[in-house]
Amino acid sequence: MQLYPTRSTFHVAVAGAGLVAVGVAERLAPVAAFGGAMLLAVAIGRAVATLAVTRLRTAGFEMVWTSKTRVQSVALGVPVVLEGELRNRGSAPVRAVALRPIVSSLLEASVEPKAVDLAPGGRARIAVTVQPRRVGRWGVHGLALEVRGTSLGGEALYEVPLLFANPHGIEVLPQTFAALLSSPRGGRARRAAESGRAFNVPGDGGELLELRDHVPGDAFKRIAWKASARRGRLLVREMAREGRDIVWLVVDASVELWAGAPGRAPLDGVVEEVGALAVRHLRRGERVGLVVTASRVRSWIAPSEGAAHGAAIAKALASASSVVDADRSELDETMVASRVAEHARPLDPRALADVRKGDLDALARRADELRVHAPFSPRVPFAPTPREQSLRHYLAAFGVESPPRADGEREASERALAAALERLAAEKPRASVIHVWAPSPVRAEGMAKALTRVRAARIRVRWTVPAFDSAVGADPSPRSAVADAVDDAVRARAAAARWRAERLLRRLGVQVVAPPRAPAAAKETGREPAEGATG
Repeated sequence: MQLYPTRSTFHVAVAGAGLVAVGVAERLAPVAAFGGAMLLAVAIGRAVATLAVTRLRTAGFEMVWTSKTRVQSVALGVPVVLEGELRNRGSAPVRAVALRPIVSSLLEASVEPKAVDLAPGGRARIAVTVQPRRVGRWGVHGLALEVRGTSLGGEALYEVPLLFANPHGIEVLPQTFAALLSSPRGGRARRAAESGRAFNVPGDGGELLELRDHVPGDAFKRIAWKASARRGRLLVREMAREGRDIVWLVVDASVELWAGAPGRAPLDGVVEEVGALAVRHLRRGERVGLVVTASRVRSWIAPSEGAAHGAAIAKALASASSVVDADRSELDETMVASRVAEHARPLDPRALADVRKGDLDALARRADELRVHAPFSPRVPFAPTPREQSLRHYLAAFGVESPPRADGEREASERALAAALERLAAEKPRASVIHVWAPSPVRAEGMAKALTRVRAARIRVRWTVPAFDSAVGADPSPRSAVADAVDDAVRARAAAARWRAERLLRRLGVQVVAPPRAPAAAKETGREPAEGATG
């Protein structure tokens, strides 16, 4: 158990140390003795607090959630209230004050009430309100409080962080899926209506769709000989069948795109745009697939339809924010092990007392044992060794965030995106349209090859460049003229970079889609962002 001094304790210790220093310097024995007595009182208070709180925990002072589920799915921006109980199974009364939830930094949380009085065998209900700040899977790890009311009152000088053995998970999904999350489960109300208009698509039907140029692989019997003779080149008949759109959504989730305040980074806006477009196509009864890439493919969801498929897409977008993989995280194996040990110690019945410091193999084995208590069941993260995989898997399972890699993964992400587009060009059934959200390619040669194959498969490509200036000017607090000038310069530079990116993409034969207007820009022009600007 770890105890941390409260602010008053810190002030008393500083004052005592100061008096000791003055007394020694001026050779004033009473002053030095008084200061030493203050330091001794702080030390005794810590010992009493440790003994008292240990006795309380041994007697059964605990906190449990009243919810039956270990994970709650919530749309971004929608607060969720978690209800729990503090229980005192001991024989002495307890007063707990200054309650504070311990949560991921990408969650904002508050607890009510701030203080509770527990009689012997008593219970007190608490409510923890959680406000998500970014799409992803984040953990509610515990509760910090000050325990008072036991012998000598020494425990009032220290804060006791209590991590409980039933951690809770918050799965934050894109806001556009809010209606999907709140809709009834099962039955006809859960089935997507086929409101989309059926149309003719290439296939083996009996109706002529168009005449097009011959490409390698076309069947010999489809050559239109008369039309080819008139035009002087080989043409083939493309026959039609009735069908609906097959839409692929391709997202570049590189760590560079998470730069910025939570909720205002470029990828924050991309996730919402992708979610809105997915919901729109699913409501039309069309089949939607999702590909999330970074330095390699992170998610590949085959096209399907219906609300259940929409939920799968939402969960894949939530996992896109994870940077726990070794090639996306700034933490090396030693740093990851330190975080795992800090989080696992209160959950382990032996408090990791039998795991020697620096023995990462033993810590990884214990992490695997404790992961059964985790709220999430994520995929195994990428790491160079099985031991590091186990440690990173622990962090992902409990929703412990990791800082993103500082040097990014731009080149590897671009190669992975090009490979994904080439695979989609050969995918069956053939896609009608591919929507891409990614920065403009740095090396156009590899991307041009992939896009050529996509065009040869007669698939439309619509490309949206993320808005890197989305957070500029979003702070509503008053700003100086210098800050406004800097914002204008940043916007101008971002606009120039976007113009160059769009020109390059058009040269590659891609239809460029303008992203929705940033809130700050919309405010300046007096117009709100247009709904469905990416559609």
